[in-house]
Amino acid sequence: MSRAEKWDIKCVIYDCDGVLFDSFDANRRLYNAIAKGGGRPPLNDDELKYCHTHTVFESIAHIFRGDAGAEQKGTRYFKDHIDFRDFIVYLEMEPHLKEVLTVLRNRGIHTAISTNRTTSMRHIMSRYGLWDFFDIVVTAAHQARSDRDEPDDREILQARSKPDPEGVGKILHALGVGPEATLYIGDSEVDMGTARSAGVRFIAYKNSTMPADAVINDHLALLDLLSGR
Repeated sequence: MSRAEKWDIKCVIYDCDGVLFDSFDANRRLYNAIAKGGGRPPLNDDELKYCHTHTVFESIAHIFRGDAGAEQKGTRYFKDHIDFRDFIVYLEMEPHLKEVLTVLRNRGIHTAISTNRTTSMRHIMSRYGLWDFFDIVVTAAHQARSDRDEPDDREILQARSKPDPEGVGKILHALGVGPEATLYIGDSEVDMGTARSAGVRFIAYKNSTMPADAVINDHLALLDLLSGR
C-alpha cells in the first residue's frame, strides 16, 4: 500500500482470541475440562477450532451435539466447577500489542474490543492490565455475571454474539464514529463476517486465507496502513 492510499482511521476494533492473545492452549485446556466433566473424550482439532471462535455456550452445545443429557451434564459442570481465572493464565499476549495501542491512543484514535467471550473478559482485562488501553469492551450477551466474578465498576457492554454486527454498532454509536473511519482486526471467518455486516474495513491477523482489506502478521504492521497524525 502506498503512502497516498493510507487510511484515515478514527477507531480500531479488536477481536480477543487469536488477535490480542494466542489463546489456543488456554481454550484447549478449558474445553477439554468441560468435555471431561460431561463424560466425553478430549476435543479433536475441528472442535477446538470451533470453540476458539464461538461463545462458551455455543461451544458446549457443539461439544455435546446430539446428546442432550451429556450437554446438560457439561453445562452443569461448567457452571459449578469452572473458574475462568484458572485458564486465562495460559494466554500469551501477542508481541508489540501494548506498544501499538499506545501509539494509536496518542494519535487520538479510539480503540475497542468486540469478542465472543462472556464473563472471562473482565478477568482478562484486569490480569493483563488492558483497561487503560481501550475505550469500550463488548462481549457476547449469553451469561450474566456469576457470583465468582470479582466486583468491578468498569462497564463492559453486551451484544448478540458475532458475526452479528450489534457489538460493532454499539461501539460506533458510543464513540460517535462512522463505519468508513473504522477497521476491525480479526483472525477468523466469524470476524470477517462481523466486519462485513457492520460495513467496516477488515484486517486479517495472521490469516491470509480470508478475503480482507489487508493482512498483518504483527501488530506493528498496522501502523503502516494508517495515515500519520
